[in-house]
Amino acid sequence: MSSLSMRTPVWLAPCRESTDWTLLLVVAVLVSFGVIMVASASIDFAARTYGDPWFFLKRHLIFLALAACGCLMVYSVPVAMWNRFAIVLMLLGLVLLAAVLIPGIGKSVNGARRWFSLGPISVQASEITKFCFIIFFASFLSRRRAELQARWSEFFKLVGILGVFVLLLLLEPDFGSAVVLCLTAGAMMFLAGVPLIRFILLALVGVVALAVLAVETPYRLARLVTFLDPWANQYSDGYQLVQSLIAFGRGEWTGVGLGNSLQKLFFLPEAHTDFIFSIVAEEFGLLGAVALVLTFSLLVWRVLTIARLANEQKQAFIAYVAAGVGILFAAQAFINMGVASGLLPTKGLTLPFVSAGGSSLIASCTFIALLMRMHAELIQSPGKAVKSVGVRA
Repeated sequence: MSSLSMRTPVWLAPCRESTDWTLLLVVAVLVSFGVIMVASASIDFAARTYGDPWFFLKRHLIFLALAACGCLMVYSVPVAMWNRFAIVLMLLGLVLLAAVLIPGIGKSVNGARRWFSLGPISVQASEITKFCFIIFFASFLSRRRAELQARWSEFFKLVGILGVFVLLLLLEPDFGSAVVLCLTAGAMMFLAGVPLIRFILLALVGVVALAVLAVETPYRLARLVTFLDPWANQYSDGYQLVQSLIAFGRGEWTGVGLGNSLQKLFFLPEAHTDFIFSIVAEEFGLLGAVALVLTFSLLVWRVLTIARLANEQKQAFIAYVAAGVGILFAAQAFINMGVASGLLPTKGLTLPFVSAGGSSLIASCTFIALLMRMHAELIQSPGKAVKSVGVRA
């Protein structure tokens, strides 16, 4: 390490030796692949709808530039600051979820009110909320782990806050984000050592509640029924899934080649967003799809490695944030790929770093910037601990 970096405080400039190059490389691969696939999957739809075949690619690149600016901002903030202002971030997340439901403030698309209009771009409230929620949850777990394990009151307090977030998401409605948030929160509480009986009770209540919501809402029930046999309604409710499965079938082992997909030619709706994995499978085949799955697995493994490093250094807040981000990436990627392949009922979730979704891209990249900052501080200041982690192995 140079003499300059030895004199520079860690909160000003983490040195390059502390950079997690493996994580950075994996993210660069996913982002680059996403740019290629957004261009391939959207070119014909954009030409017909907007008269510009590169419309979605240009927009994606603009969001990527905004994501880079967001990364620089997040990376420059010391980790302790995020922990200190966790409650403020939690309140910000709730305000955004509530504000997006107000007519005139939130933008409604296809019956869902999930976006804010900021001039020519739209921002999805739930993506910003995921960032705020994970930081708050990690801060709460790191500060009150002992009370959470000993008292039911602390447990119900945390569950109540989670319930408010989920309720606001369901009012949009955004069932997919609600499920991802529940999975992430549940896994983080489990890692924090919440007694197994409470964890099982929470899981049962969550499963029952989500099942009731899914069955009692007509369009969600239709999705569940269609998922079981999409070919029975291939020209109505099952149309999207059937077209996705056709894309998988056409891809066979090695695919039809980049740019040669037929399903993106107005057969498969949302080909460049929610169902971009189907186009990947069609153009690159089973081998390409498996390679993308392995890349996401490497991403999650690397993120969880940061959590393990933080655990070894007794850095509770960093450990929980990293674990939460890893679980969130894993859950969202699994659900997106599962929906596209017919493994799960249809949900409106993007594939992190790959799909054309500006809010998702920005949120995913800022998560990576936060993790890079955390890794840098762990490497430069090993052993600086304020609390014991006690994360389950």
